[in-house]
Parts: sequence; structure tokens; C-alpha cells
Amino acid sequence: MKYLLRLIVIVFAATIIASCANNQTDNMPREDALKMLDDKIKKSPDDADLYYQRGKLLISLGNEKNLSQYFKDAITDLKKATELDNKRTEYYTALGDAYFSLGNVDESYSALNQALKLDENNFEACMKMGEIAFYSSNYELAMENLNKVLAQDKDNKTALFMKGFIYMENNDTTNAVYYFRHLTELYPDYAPAYEQLGMLYINNSNKLGLEYLTTALSLDPGNVNILYGIAQFYQDAEEADIANEYYVKILEIDPNFKYAWFNRGRLELELYEDYNAAIDFFNKALEIDPQFPEAYHNKGVAYEMLGDKTNAEISYAKAKELGFIK
Repeated sequence: MKYLLRLIVIVFAATIIASCANNQTDNMPREDALKMLDDKIKKSPDDADLYYQRGKLLISLGNEKNLSQYFKDAITDLKKATELDNKRTEYYTALGDAYFSLGNVDESYSALNQALKLDENNFEACMKMGEIAFYSSNYELAMENLNKVLAQDKDNKTALFMKGFIYMENNDTTNAVYYFRHLTELYPDYAPAYEQLGMLYINNSNKLGLEYLTTALSLDPGNVNILYGIAQFYQDAEEADIANEYYVKILEIDPNFKYAWFNRGRLELELYEDYNAAIDFFNKALEIDPQFPEAYHNKGVAYEMLGDKTNAEISYAKAKELGFIK
């Protein structure tokens, strides 16, 4: 099994819409700021900017508390802001952000397109459109907008990372490596770039991948995905004891990391030949994800090696039912 491709969770600092200058709510606790804006809107119900400020604050609260109602309320406010003043790109950009937070990609695109109609090169709108298109795997649209961002800010970390990831997803290793290396030159402490370089090289069985992942781990010691990549490298090299040490570290941080349990099972099955231990580890993975076909298949192999044909056939049948293909 190759190192898992994963989408890095990035803090898109560039997409955070700047607050209006001298905003009295900037340094207040969010709940107090919300109450202040409620009072202001009651007194000035036709002030578009107040709805915009409250909408942004509601988005922030939604992200903080992970409650969809805040995003729904933000949409109501931001739509009101655009009704009162339909010439402000930042209103539509924030609206697009709120829609995307609820998973409504089409409405998010629609709001951002309105922003770009007002200013086709607006930095925040292009950045947000690029981000949303990226997450939606609409890579052509993402590239179009990321290039607009980079035309204005050639060293933008987020845009450069997303371009590198898009090239990687499209199997253009040369360009992917270029962008991730460029990021390490611009931002030597940026762990995600080293991680992706490590992933690329490890997937090609290149020891340079281990060096990049080791650097990434030094910058982000608790990152289980980096630990998993290093463990996988050692497992592929049949250095079982070292690989197992890394899987144990992963499970100390995240006991629900199913691939660590699964690969500990593979170590027992393929290298240690302790088939009962392998079954135990595959069962651990299946407790986390009962729809894990590879775990059923490998459990079947372990039962077969033990001479337990009945349980082997049951496990193989379940793997096939879940779509496992050899």
C-alpha cells in the first residue's frame, strides 16, 4: 500500500476578509461584539455594512463552534447587505464563504461570480474562488483563479501550495515537485510542503522522500500522516521493527487511525508470520471502519494460513461484497 494521498487542511490566511478599518468590535469577545452589532442594526436597519460585519462575525463563530446555524444566519445577513448595496465585492465574497461552509458549492460559486463581475481581478474573490474550486476538485477553475492571485502576490503560500497539489493530483510530478520545493525555499518552516515532497518521493520508492518527511516531522511532530508516511517507507523496505515503532506512535496520538492498525496487521501477516496477531489488528481496523474491504481480505488470508477455511471464506466473501478487487 502506498503512502496515503491526503488533502492538507490549510489555514487560508489570504482568504480571511479584512475587517473594516477602525471596527469597534475587533478587540471585543465575539458574543459581546455580536450583541453590539445587533443593537446597531436595530438603530440603523438600512446600513449594509453592519449586516456585512455581523455576517463575518457569524462565520467566525460558526467556524469556532462548528454550528451550521451561525452560517445560515450569516447568509441571511450577507444577502441583506447585497440587497442594500450590490456594488461591494467583499459582501459577495463573504457570502460565498458562508455558503461554502454549509457545503453549498453552487451558491458559493454564484456569489463569488457576482464579486468577480464587479472586479474580475479582485484578490479576495479570486483567492476564495480558487480555494473553493480546489476543494471541489474543479482544478481548471482553481488554476484560473490561483494564477490571478499569483499575478498580484507571486509568493502567496496558499496559492502556490494548491497549484502544487493540483499538479500532483494530475500526475504531473515535475511541476508538483517544482512548486513544493519553491515553497520550501520561500518558507523553510512550512511543514506541508516537505510532507508533500516526501509523499511524492516515497511513492516512487526514493529515499529522498524519507528525508523530506523527517524534516516535515521536525516541524510538525504530532502529525500522524507524516508518521504514517515514514512508517510506510520502513514497511516497504521490510524493516518491520522500525515501521511498527512508528505505527505505535501514531496510535498513541490517534487510536482511531485505521491504517495504522491495518498495517500492523500486515506486518504480522507478511513479515512476522503471527497470523493470530494479524487477525487481532485487522479486527481493530474493522472496529473503526466496518466497511474496510482490504482488512477483511487480509483477515481472510490470515485465517487461510491458519488452516481455518470457514472463517477465511467468510472474510473473503465480505471483502468481495464491499468491492475488493485483487
